[in-house]
Amino acid sequence: MSRFVLSLHTPPSDHDTTQRIVKFANACLAQGHTIDAIFLYQQGIYHASTHFDLSSDELQISAHWQQLADKKLNLMLCVTAAQKRGLDINNTGVFTVAGLAEFAMLTCDADKWVQFK
Repeated sequence: MSRFVLSLHTPPSDHDTTQRIVKFANACLAQGHTIDAIFLYQQGIYHASTHFDLSSDELQISAHWQQLADKKLNLMLCVTAAQKRGLDINNTGVFTVAGLAEFAMLTCDADKWVQFK
């Protein structure tokens, strides 16, 4: 089986890309693959924000991230991208703060790195 690292570069408003990464992650796990990390980068860091309010008819993004966290996936947030965009890195929910160096090491050790843009 393969080891994956996934990265998400789009904001929460891009529902298609968000749904694709969640479905891809679940499909990988269902097939017995390992996901070493999902890394939020660029505009993707806004998925860790606690400052957006969604109506009940919108995609419930935080519920999807919680479901992946419940599966013990390593959900990571780029500290530099978050700080540049004013995100509170002390309040990131299910995401842990990490640097690009840590992300780079994970991608080097993985069999496959898949970007979602």
